[in-house]
Amino acid sequence: MAAVGDSALTYKVGMQLYTAEGPQVVRDLVTSGRHVFLDLKYHDIPNTVGAAVAEAAKLGVSMLTVHSSGSSKMLTAAVEAAKVRPDLIVLAVTVLTSMDGDDLGEIGMQGTVKESVVRLAGLALANGCQGVVASAHEASTLRAELGDQFAIVTPGIRPAGANVADQVRIVTPAQAIAAGATHIVVGRPITEAADPAAAAMAILNQMSS
Repeated sequence: MAAVGDSALTYKVGMQLYTAEGPQVVRDLVTSGRHVFLDLKYHDIPNTVGAAVAEAAKLGVSMLTVHSSGSSKMLTAAVEAAKVRPDLIVLAVTVLTSMDGDDLGEIGMQGTVKESVVRLAGLALANGCQGVVASAHEASTLRAELGDQFAIVTPGIRPAGANVADQVRIVTPAQAIAAGATHIVVGRPITEAADPAAAAMAILNQMSS
């Protein structure tokens, strides 16, 4: 947090950080005035997911993720549990940006990546989720087919010339916003930079341009 400074006001806490540091890191961020995007991708039986979301709400997070493939019952349980905090946004993960059509076929999901994303996003929105997590490659299609009254959070963001690492469906920050994303998730291009604050500001400039 100190390395980034005021260049970012929303911080993603994912599985690695949460496993290493536990809920205290979330409390510390919230206490410092930062917004927290808790990206633990809950996917379990409805009762368990609902209980986990209720605990996340107590921590004061602003956004959290569940897997849209968990079914209507699980999504509804998550949304209902989040209602104790009216400003808490429940986001449904559609298809991970590390996956392509071959990966979907391997686990028995038929159709293209884009078709799967739209189907899962529709399911999530129909069950009360306020937004979805999807690649910017599918963002424009989501807007065209499902409208603009929901958030689209796009991971797999890499500034031009950056290392793509294990991501498959990547875009630049400017491309993501142009496609209809409301939020972008940027990790390693900032955390691994020699000057994280400057790297974050450069990405903000790319978005505004």
